[in-house]
Amino acid sequence: MAWALKLPLADEVIESGLVQDFDASLSGIGQELGAGAYSMSTFSYVCGPLMFSPKNDVLALPIFKQEESSLPPDNENKILPFQYVLCAATSPAVKLHDETLTYLNQGQSYEIRMLDNRKLGELPEINGKLVKSIFRVVFHDRRLQYTEHQQLEGWRWNRPGDRILDIDIPMSVGIIDPRANPTQLNTVEFLWDPAKRTSVFIQVHCISTEFTMRKHGGEKGVPFRVQIDTFKENENGEYTEHLHSASCQIKVFKPKGADRKQKTDREKMEKRTPHEKEKYQPSYETTILTECSPWPEITYVNNSPSPGFNSSHSSFSLGEGNGSPNHQPEPPPPVTDNLLPTTTPQEAQQWLHRNRFSTFTRLFTNFSGADLLKLTRDDVIQICGPADGIRLFNALKGRMVRPRLTIYVCQESLQLREQQQQQQQQQQKHEDGDSNGTFFVYHAIYLEELTAVELTEKIAQLFSISPCQISQIYKQGPTGIHVLISDEMIQNFQEEACFILDTMKETNDSYHIILK
Repeated sequence: MAWALKLPLADEVIESGLVQDFDASLSGIGQELGAGAYSMSTFSYVCGPLMFSPKNDVLALPIFKQEESSLPPDNENKILPFQYVLCAATSPAVKLHDETLTYLNQGQSYEIRMLDNRKLGELPEINGKLVKSIFRVVFHDRRLQYTEHQQLEGWRWNRPGDRILDIDIPMSVGIIDPRANPTQLNTVEFLWDPAKRTSVFIQVHCISTEFTMRKHGGEKGVPFRVQIDTFKENENGEYTEHLHSASCQIKVFKPKGADRKQKTDREKMEKRTPHEKEKYQPSYETTILTECSPWPEITYVNNSPSPGFNSSHSSFSLGEGNGSPNHQPEPPPPVTDNLLPTTTPQEAQQWLHRNRFSTFTRLFTNFSGADLLKLTRDDVIQICGPADGIRLFNALKGRMVRPRLTIYVCQESLQLREQQQQQQQQQQKHEDGDSNGTFFVYHAIYLEELTAVELTEKIAQLFSISPCQISQIYKQGPTGIHVLISDEMIQNFQEEACFILDTMKETNDSYHIILK
């Protein structure tokens, strides 16, 4: 909009009139931010397109919600040491001065490029050394941030064994020692060399609508944040000295849902007038994470090693770690409880939740335990579909998965051995051959992994001792030789084989176990 000022007025009069006109036209804008947020009392103008430069009052526009008071000092000329680029397009339906929003598909691998932006001579202490980056998927809304632990525990309850955030290791480049704590479902970490090309592919397995308060269909999903915190080594070799943090806003949809949402936003923008389009940001092919403050809950700063990744995203080695600094996570509830005919409808709803059938609770709202148990296999499959129907039917009937191997063991003692020998001698004197009533009590051991380590743990549990107290396990072979138990030997055990356990105690409270 150009202004042609040809009136024979003094410059002071022109400036005063323009101030009043623009103050009046902007009245009411930004009132929710408080009085004085937008002050147009002092500005300079240029004839032609109007250009404003605030002098006294600064318009505070926080980059994102949770960082309003804790952002680093604003310096546009500052060059950050690192830059992280998420290879996913931003939404075109985001207004100017708002933070970008990126749509992701659930479970799909997305590349994040780790770029070194240091000037020559900047941060020389990390030259030739590795740095550690912590990736998190956290809530964008402050309301959900306050209840993050409860939200994640509820998600863990409904999806046991799954993680919120994973690294696609085969596709990633330049990452070293990727780790994840099984108690922190939304966090992963790894080491990398800033001097080398580094790209990490992440997968987000939760969707935004899983955390909405009212789930009636068609609701908007909650936004998440992908945050990256990078640290360097201190004098003790621990990665605790903060270097840089950045984050971006995302929403996660079911597979292919992000593509449909991106297309919908683009079609809506095409229908807007050119004047309306000026109020929105263009869509960029990639998303640049903006600088932010480091994540406040620094639970990763410790001396104990984190558990390592396994090849499968849903399987991690066990480790010791807390989901929050002051909370010890509780083990997940048992999911093998049986449904009884006397179960009330309310208790049946709880049973469905415990056994991961939450999506069908509305269908079975008024069903008691007896009602559910009366359903046939075909009934359940017709209601729930083939996959969940078979699983629900097996759960209703209390069908357990058979172990790969079952063996029976009995502990042998010296006194019992001598008593048996005496009884056998007496038994030979009786011509009728009747039994004298002496018998062994056996215990069943169920093996799934068929390894010597698993057998050691099961025997230690049977004797109420620590597995570390069992030095070796042998099997008595031909002519009384002792053969060391191995994984291959256990895999060749016969089903329901019977063994007598002979224990030999050593001086340091450890035992040798012999299977006879």
